[in-house]
Amino acid sequence: MGPVGTGRSGRRLPSLVPALTVPLALLLTACGTGDPSADAAGAGAGSGAVPTADVVSGIAENPAAARLLPPGSGELTLAVSVGGTPPGTTYLADGRTLTGQDVDFSRAVAKALGIRLKVEQASFEAILPALDSGKYDIGASNFGVTEERLGTIDFVTYINDGQGFAARADSGLSPVTDLVRLCGRKVATSAGTTFEATLTENVHRCVEAGKKPYEVRTYSETGALWSSLQQGRSDVVMSTINGLRYAVAHQPGLEFLNEFHRLDVGFALRKGSPLAPALQAAVNGLIEDGTYDRILRKWGTTGSAIPRSEISPPELKD
Repeated sequence: MGPVGTGRSGRRLPSLVPALTVPLALLLTACGTGDPSADAAGAGAGSGAVPTADVVSGIAENPAAARLLPPGSGELTLAVSVGGTPPGTTYLADGRTLTGQDVDFSRAVAKALGIRLKVEQASFEAILPALDSGKYDIGASNFGVTEERLGTIDFVTYINDGQGFAARADSGLSPVTDLVRLCGRKVATSAGTTFEATLTENVHRCVEAGKKPYEVRTYSETGALWSSLQQGRSDVVMSTINGLRYAVAHQPGLEFLNEFHRLDVGFALRKGSPLAPALQAAVNGLIEDGTYDRILRKWGTTGSAIPRSEISPPELKD
């Protein structure tokens, strides 16, 4: 997931980039008509087409979940990071309609709770600090649950994703089961993410193994990241498992190397937010009524399903 991915909670910026308010109407039209059972492959794999099946508009309010909302929760501000590739948040061909797996889950939960969403676009690195300051109520940009983040952020989980690698098909790279296998390579990843943190914190292992350190190259735009790989400026990409699988399916000449580390992914909230129980109940209701599965099938991410939503579970360990 694009700057969608799993970013670092401890990284605070001195100021937020200007946020772009996205009218709720754009989210409500983010998916066109189509077969709700369509997955990413059925919606044009190999052609770059973005899935457009409507898997949200028919969702009914979940009264039991809605009753858990604190007073005054009729409208909530949702922050998203845009600029990635599906299943991350991106735009449809019109250049203004937001779509993506996080968008569908956010819309589905809002429908189940009977609330309105004021959606604002922000840089990936800026969202978590802004939750803590109260600027946003919820963040939805494929944020992975990590020990570092749990110190300041609460999560309501809705999928399981994590870290993986991809490279050009002619790279000769074998699955990266240990970061030492990257020694001497140029590794591209998204700025401000757990990928960058993992790579930076472990580069010393190459020196300890008597090998040339790998070079970490960070990019703020997903398109630039993939261009660096295709044009040979980078040897391998570290990103989200689902995002890598989608990219490999839609870009010729790439191969998915392997999953490296799985993480739960959730809606991000400020620590102690009273919204958490309602969001959890809404997600679990979507799992029970089949909406959850339809969203995952639309984006080709059924391998990321979770059995139940949890509030701030511990970080998954290998």
